[in-house]
Amino acid sequence: MKDIVEYEFRTAANVISGLDSEQVIEAADIVTEAIRKGKQIFFMGNGGSSADAQHLAAELSGRYLFDRPGMPGVCLSNVAPITAVGNDYGYDVVFSRQIEAFAREGDVVIGFSTSGNSKNVILAFEKAKGLGAVTISFTGNGGRMKDMADHAVVIPSKETPHIQEGYLVAGHMMCGLVERNMYGRKAVLIDRDDTIAKDVPYCSDPKDLILFDGVPKSIKRLNDAGYLVIVVTNQSGIGRGKLTEEMLSKIHEKMIGDIEAEGGHVDDIFHCPHHPDDGCDCRKPRTGMGIAAVKKYHIDVKNSFMIGNSDADIEFGEALGFNTLKVSEEFTFNDAVDWILEERIPKYFVC
Repeated sequence: MKDIVEYEFRTAANVISGLDSEQVIEAADIVTEAIRKGKQIFFMGNGGSSADAQHLAAELSGRYLFDRPGMPGVCLSNVAPITAVGNDYGYDVVFSRQIEAFAREGDVVIGFSTSGNSKNVILAFEKAKGLGAVTISFTGNGGRMKDMADHAVVIPSKETPHIQEGYLVAGHMMCGLVERNMYGRKAVLIDRDDTIAKDVPYCSDPKDLILFDGVPKSIKRLNDAGYLVIVVTNQSGIGRGKLTEEMLSKIHEKMIGDIEAEGGHVDDIFHCPHHPDDGCDCRKPRTGMGIAAVKKYHIDVKNSFMIGNSDADIEFGEALGFNTLKVSEEFTFNDAVDWILEERIPKYFVC
């Protein structure tokens, strides 16, 4: 019995790990754009898919991870219209009839079907297309829906339970992205050494950390413009035994004090203490510190920036979806802040 259960766990994990992140990101972008234009998002499905449609509609109209205004997620599986239309016209048109009544050009219609062949969802898609709405399908590998939809999220399985598990995970990711796209906070992630302070190898004394000229005032300008300011720094000196966590804390206390003395503030600091050979997930260019920051502060990455001096910083920022700026002796941190606040794209900008 245990082997059977563990086999199903592994199978479910493999299905979820096989999801296409780009499909989910594109679906979230479609939904975000529609909501920004004042359009509605309709969800529908049958049986378990109906329950999932209700669940995900509620993630938009209620909340997913953080408090913000409600978004127009509407589920078409309410009992009264389903039974009324089913009784009067037949079950095949329970969704298309509602789409005809409520959907308008530019709305988004999302259909869930493990088989990809649910006739009532297919008819609703056809009606939606005729009205100028955008269609998104959540299905398994088979069926017609993924081919007729304007955009498809395909769960790599043919087994109903695992398809449902997969499109609930994908749906959650979509709702999370939409929530951050619409109401997430904008932030500037900043490398420390040779970005805002001169690099002192394995700096272990607070007095040795000296901020570059103008950095505190530039950070204050970011604060005043509504950006979170978060430092993300590799500190392998801890893993190498060159300094301790306590030493690093004192160094950062001094750095924060110097910034606050000129009216600015740092909202948080994330550091990687590991040796490069440790294979951790947090040492840049790996993205662990960035993911932690995004999750903690619900950051809207598309309207946020990563500033650093190395290729690893830029690779880190790009992987997370941040706009990235690489500093040098010719293009300083203060210059980067100028570009951000003036909303211009410099030749040093990495897209």
